[in-house]
Formats: sequence, C-alpha cells, structure tokens
Amino acid sequence: MISFAPLSVPLERRLQTLAAFVWLFSFLGFGILCIVIFIGLFFTRFWFLGILYSTWWYLDRDTPRKGGRQIQTLKRCRMWKYMANYFPVSLVKTAELDPTQNYIAGFHPHGVLGTGAFTNFCTEGTRFSSVFPGIRSHLMMLTLWFRIPFFRDYIMSGGLVTSEKECVSYLLSNKKGGNLLVVIVGGSQEALDARPGSYTLLLRNRKGFVKLALLHGAALVPIFSFGENELFDQINNPQGSWLRWIQEKLQKIMGISIPLFHGRGIFQYSFGLLPYRQQITTVVGKPIKVEQNINPSQEEVDRLHQHYMTELCNLFEAHKIKYNVPPDQHLEFR
Repeated sequence: MISFAPLSVPLERRLQTLAAFVWLFSFLGFGILCIVIFIGLFFTRFWFLGILYSTWWYLDRDTPRKGGRQIQTLKRCRMWKYMANYFPVSLVKTAELDPTQNYIAGFHPHGVLGTGAFTNFCTEGTRFSSVFPGIRSHLMMLTLWFRIPFFRDYIMSGGLVTSEKECVSYLLSNKKGGNLLVVIVGGSQEALDARPGSYTLLLRNRKGFVKLALLHGAALVPIFSFGENELFDQINNPQGSWLRWIQEKLQKIMGISIPLFHGRGIFQYSFGLLPYRQQITTVVGKPIKVEQNINPSQEEVDRLHQHYMTELCNLFEAHKIKYNVPPDQHLEFR
C-alpha cells in the first residue's frame, strides 16, 4: 500500500524535498545530461560554443588536480541549507583545527552516495567555515568524474578535487596551511555494504592515506558520520552472492560501484530514489599529530594506521549512544 504525503505539508518541507531531489539528480543524472548537451552543441547552430568550451577545457585541464576552483557564492546558496535541513545534517567539532596546518581527514562510512561528506565539506549547509574558521575543505572524488564536460566545473565549485597523488601533494605542500583534504577511505566499494544498521568499514588494508600523511607531515583527522547508512535500503547482496560478485566485477572495471538502493518518492513515502529523512551527525575527531617522513617504512605506516583505527573506534564509542547506536554495536573492519 502506498503512503502518500499529506497535502498540508509546510512549504519549508517542500523546499527541503526539492533541494534533496536537485542534489540527487546532480549526481545520478546531471553528468549524463552534460555529455548529451556537449555533444549536441556540435549539431546545432551553436557549434562554436562547443569549440570554445573544448578550448577552455584543454587550458583548464590541470585545475582539478591543483586544488580545484571553489565558488563561495554557490557553496553558500540557500538551496544547500534546505538540503541540510531535509535530513537534517549537523556537523560536530570535538577539537580545534589550526588554520596554519594542513590535514588529511578520513571520512567513514561512505554510505550509498556520500551525503554527509558532500553536505558538510562541499557546501555551507552546516556552516563549515564558521565551525572551523580559516580552514578550506576539499573532498576527493574519482578522477573519472572530472572528465565530463560542464559537470567537472559544477563539482569543482563545491571543493571537489581529483583523487590523484599530484592533487594531494599540491594541497598538502601549501606552507600557509589551512587545507583539510577529506578522503572517503572506504570508497565506492564500501557503498555496497551501506544499509541501515551496518557498521562495517573497508579500512583494514586501506593505508594509502596514512602514507600520504607521513610523506607530507599532515595531521590525520578521523571523522565518523552517524546516520550515513540509514538513508537508503539496499537489495540484499551478502559476500559470496551472485549479485555481489557482479557488483564487484563492475566496480573493478568501471571504478565505481552500483549499489541497488531505494528510498522514498517526492509525493509518497513508499518507494523511490530520494533518501529517507534520517538525521546525519558528522563528528570530526581530534587530529593525530604526524611527523613528516619522506621515506616511511612499512612498519611505520602500519603503526600509524593502527593508531588511526584506534582513534576512530574511540570516536565511535564515545558518541554512539548519543546518536542512537545500540550499546552492543561496535565497528567492524575488513
């Protein structure tokens, strides 16, 4: 039986739903639309616009790996406040970040679409710049997405940058400091485990971000986003199932995973692709000081990685009761 939304829903909530829909479309359909528009330009009388953009695209090709191009006006757009209030999303600080230092933050869990990561670190929907004054946030994203015309400019405006080592070096080598590079450590593969009640993180063998922190002497910041996995239901795909096998094969080929998820609709609550209205609380932990080592041994990387995992567990345990996680629930690593 379909559960329809009442007609008396306040305008504020309607605008929140609209903002959530625009965000969802921007990542599920906008890229495809940009490709269609770009190719279509060459078959119209506006073909010269395609030539002009192609020239711009070539000249601007290195920008995504050199810090991107944030546009504060777009990050502060009112729509992102509606988006944050839809769930709602909140950003919690447990320690100050020194604006003269650079940081690598590990964000957990990925969730289906990385909603908390985008809302907190690519928009001003949760007032990031006020919570962490003097800090510029950058969220890493697969390089694949920056190869889509027009779409690349859209995602760069919010602070998204490529996941290439060159980009990491560029941002963390800034002697003035103030850069917070956010890495969703579990990546798209972890999205296949994103379902309500799941606290399994793909972290045990993910040590690249730790080594980068050592190479640049950047402090490590653990981040846990409570509620991230509660936004969508996902078709059951346990390890060893035929569906999981297909999803993992496609992920290896394309670099992106394809979780089969569903949520609610725009005017009804029974089915659709909109996320559920579930609270997301993103807790930013205390920085772990890292001494620069341009040639770290595997033992040093392993030691720091274990320290990071311990601090992440401590962060989770310290806040889980407050954010409705059962007392007997603990993080699981694979």
